[in-house]
Amino acid sequence: MNYQDAYRKLEEFGQQHVLKYYEELNDEEKADLLRQIEETDFSIVKYLEHKGGESGEGHISPIGAMELSEVEKRRDEFTEIGLDAVRRGKVGAVLLAGGMGTRLGSEDPKCMYDIGITHPVFIMQRLVENLMEVVDAAGVFVPFFIMTSDKNHDKTVAFMKEKNYFGYDPSMVFFFKQEMAPATDYQGKVYMETKSRISTSPNGNGGWFQSMKRCGLIDKIHELGIEWLNTFAVDNVLQRIADPVFVGATIASGSACGAKTVRKAERDERVGVMCLKDGRPSIIEYYEMTPELLDAKNENGDPAYNFGVIMNYLFREKDLERIVDESLPVHIVEKKIACLDENGNPLSPGEPNGYKFEQLVLDMVQEMDSCLPVEVDRVREFAPIKNKTGVDSVESARVLCEKNGIVL
Repeated sequence: MNYQDAYRKLEEFGQQHVLKYYEELNDEEKADLLRQIEETDFSIVKYLEHKGGESGEGHISPIGAMELSEVEKRRDEFTEIGLDAVRRGKVGAVLLAGGMGTRLGSEDPKCMYDIGITHPVFIMQRLVENLMEVVDAAGVFVPFFIMTSDKNHDKTVAFMKEKNYFGYDPSMVFFFKQEMAPATDYQGKVYMETKSRISTSPNGNGGWFQSMKRCGLIDKIHELGIEWLNTFAVDNVLQRIADPVFVGATIASGSACGAKTVRKAERDERVGVMCLKDGRPSIIEYYEMTPELLDAKNENGDPAYNFGVIMNYLFREKDLERIVDESLPVHIVEKKIACLDENGNPLSPGEPNGYKFEQLVLDMVQEMDSCLPVEVDRVREFAPIKNKTGVDSVESARVLCEKNGIVL
């Protein structure tokens, strides 16, 4: 993209100020800014016109989950169905790995974080090892799509090459960048982070399929004949990926998607829970749970909203194509945004000063006709690493890994 093309694109969305400092930049900075203008979706700012006009929360009611007892009863049946789908190339895995390890004290991508004690054990290594269990059982490699971000793409790709993909077939690994959405002031004008860089943020965990589409990977999905995509977050080092039992249970149920869940450890655990919203499958975040919902009981006297999602979903690919461009809402979030002030000086605000835009996986689930929540054993499959110490931390994940016989 040249200057004239960039100006025309910015003019279309009323963002010409992005080029205000262009003549002050060196050649490399000019090229970087033009590239960022080309890659940024400024149309997302239009959603500010509808801010405040969203409908209410809707009627929340319980949804039944396939509990562990039933999963164990039908394990052989589900495994056979799932392995058959994997062997026929109908299942792909999508890792959402756009984050950095900042909260863990690392300047590297989160997937590069080493949780080992006596020898290196990287988060990405654990995920690949889990996926390799399915590869070994099925006798075929599962197409493995890895979503990076503008901040960590080069390091992530270089890391995987350096580690020889931890034994995975490189021809079955496909990297793509998560799209970045511009951050704006309250009037919808895009902020500049520096004179050569627009202030942007990732477009949310629900933007992964749109990012795949814009990177041209939907054609690859069609070429490979993939019908189901297992999407999962980077931080859970025990999660089963392309899990034949989960795949088989979802297919056997006839549902459009599946969601791995764990039984809540306590009433107020900070996890989103499966529910029905106006009769459609959905997820209600922990901070939206009222005392009435927290205390509600089902016919067995158990908590009615007791199955928390662990950010591991199986989606029917054709349904994702149906919703990607039309149905998903954009959430407008008020944030503190580092930017330049009107004189071009760096500003680190102490209070929120604008908006970021994101899409969420929970909205993808709600757009599906049906969803099967499947309970998994949290000791075997849920070891998220969000903090360095305490709850959901490196420390707690190490304990759970050792309980599962993983040598650290």
